[in-house]
Amino acid sequence: MSRQAAAAPQVTETEPLSARNFQRLATFIQDYSGIKMPANKRTMLEGRLRRRMRATRIADVNAYCHYLFEEDGMDAEVIHLINAVTTNKTEFFREPAHFDFLVAKGLPALAAKGKREIKIWSSACSTGAEPYTLAMVMDEFCEAQRGLDYSILCTDICTEVLDQAIAGRFSEQMIEPVSTARRQRYVMRSRDASRSEVRIKPHLRSKLSFGRLNLMDDAYPIETGLDIIFCRNILIYFDKPTQAKVLSRLCDHLAPGGYLFLGHSESIVGIDLPVVQIANTVFQRR
Repeated sequence: MSRQAAAAPQVTETEPLSARNFQRLATFIQDYSGIKMPANKRTMLEGRLRRRMRATRIADVNAYCHYLFEEDGMDAEVIHLINAVTTNKTEFFREPAHFDFLVAKGLPALAAKGKREIKIWSSACSTGAEPYTLAMVMDEFCEAQRGLDYSILCTDICTEVLDQAIAGRFSEQMIEPVSTARRQRYVMRSRDASRSEVRIKPHLRSKLSFGRLNLMDDAYPIETGLDIIFCRNILIYFDKPTQAKVLSRLCDHLAPGGYLFLGHSESIVGIDLPVVQIANTVFQRR
């Protein structure tokens, strides 16, 4: 706990988040992370902030805002604030048509080019279900291709989900979409049966690297010439101008002929990008 947080104004009776403080928070959150925070999210935002406030020992949500905006507490709190407001819904083999496309068309096309390593970026990886799904698909494909390897970069703005992804631990319920054969090959069960927890096996975890990245940044400190980029179910939280900027930067890191995957509810209509659509929410770099 920081000294500044301890010194923030305290009140004995908590009051609802004021309209002024909600607007200040909403503006900061959108400017920093791109996440839209409309008025109907006010109660949700307050609830999430109260969970963070327990750690700072500030009892009142408006006092917490005072600490952030008037006492320069934002520098210390920004990562925790963004962790609190991000939505991290994810699951294994979500939107399975994308993985079917990779196996049937995308990966064979890349292998036919003589690739020795297929480089993949999961740009909003959450707790890791997406990149570990990709790793399972890649491991199976590469086994049948002599001399072909792969690597997966996993990034997210939320440090809490990154920690979970790095650990590679999931509930039994979480891995239900994974086939029995794949579970036997890629998943270890806890020795303590009461925990109902599994962990991805080390050889698969070793193919992934992790780092915090904010898609709102003007430039992404990662290599270019990537073969596959997944950016699924995050653009829906951005307004259209932000979507355009993020997608343009993602395309800058995609190799000609590489593939960009978006969520099934997302679209690039009205956005000028150097890609052509080749399947539902699958795009290829020109």
